Amino acid sequence: MQNLFFRNLGEGNAKNLVILHGLFGSSDNWLTQGRKYAEHYNVYLIDQRNHGQSFHSDVFDYNSMSSDLGQFFKSNGLDKAHIIGHSMGGKTAMNFAVNFPECVDKLVVADIAPKSYPVHHATILKGLFSINLQTLNSRNEADESLSQFVSEIGVRQFLLKNLARAPEGFRWKINLESIAKNIEQIGLGLNDNFKYDQPTLFVRGSNSDYIQDSDANQIHSIFTNTAIRTIDGAGHWLHAEKPEEFLALTLNFLAE
Repeated sequence: MQNLFFRNLGEGNAKNLVILHGLFGSSDNWLTQGRKYAEHYNVYLIDQRNHGQSFHSDVFDYNSMSSDLGQFFKSNGLDKAHIIGHSMGGKTAMNFAVNFPECVDKLVVADIAPKSYPVHHATILKGLFSINLQTLNSRNEADESLSQFVSEIGVRQFLLKNLARAPEGFRWKINLESIAKNIEQIGLGLNDNFKYDQPTLFVRGSNSDYIQDSDANQIHSIFTNTAIRTIDGAGHWLHAEKPEEFLALTLNFLAE
């Protein structure tokens, strides 16, 4: 099994904290927050498979990403850690927690529920595939092409962080083909028969529709020791939009 790329901050602190990014993201997205957490924890910012600097694979589902995380714990000598996962990373964290509960201290799930979601990244994928890497001359050109599909400049900037310089032009850091092929797998929910009874915090943004009030029953039935908190004025990328509020809320929970 191949190893995941990671960044380690706060080495020497007693307790471990693992942070998992969302779809189309990477460990880079969490560097600013990671440095804050590193004042208290030994922090591992991980690139999940098919993202960032980690390996590419045709297999892309939560079973494999959960196994990747188990291998990461073994390879780095981690017996136990707090885990924070955002969006897709939250689903990975949930799957890992129910399958390897002995490895998880406290669990934080950012703006994702354990339910299944319909595929809703088709437009983004079309936009990314519309960028012709063979003829691409600049990031501005890529942004112009992507803007035909994605109107929000902030979302485009986030997505285009996955574009890297290559010896003869540009390349994708993400495995775009595998993500597109397996996108339905990324929407799948947890089995309702799963149970996890360690302290868990679900954090949602008030402007996001990923966690609805109607999801509370399913959340509490699987994660039986759970609090659900809302950050006012935040959308799906709540840790980036309201960093101080997200940091305070999660640090308080982890320290309890």
